[in-house]
Amino acid sequence: MRICAVDFKSNEANICLIELTHGLFDVPDCRTRKFTVMNAANAGQIRQFQQSFAKLMDDYKVDKIVIRERPMKGKFSGGAISFKLEAALQLIENFDSVIFTSREMKQSIKETPVMVMGKDVGLKQFQEQAFNIGCAYLNSVA
Repeated sequence: MRICAVDFKSNEANICLIELTHGLFDVPDCRTRKFTVMNAANAGQIRQFQQSFAKLMDDYKVDKIVIRERPMKGKFSGGAISFKLEAALQLIENFDSVIFTSREMKQSIKETPVMVMGKDVGLKQFQEQAFNIGCAYLNSVA
């Protein structure tokens, strides 16, 4: 199964492609590491973000989009722009998406710790959270 793990930071969607084959993780090279929307009030930019993301998923034959859950209120709540971007991804036709909760992530990592760091597989530091989400999700469904 090949997934695209997504971690939102303000107006950016940091992504990491991860594949689980025969119990081993593979992080394939990807032409894009993050998407940035400069003006989230512009419907055209949101549409373009959604279309670009869908094209990437199609090109890399991704089976599922895994999005890290962000709280809606409280000290660590997500921003309005990130929720707009999340909705755009959830509404992409013909792609399955799932919100992976912090509780599920912690439980998965507790049961099967991730033994490698993102930088060890060639990822940038801003992709580290997406990498951890993807590994935890794949461990939880394997």
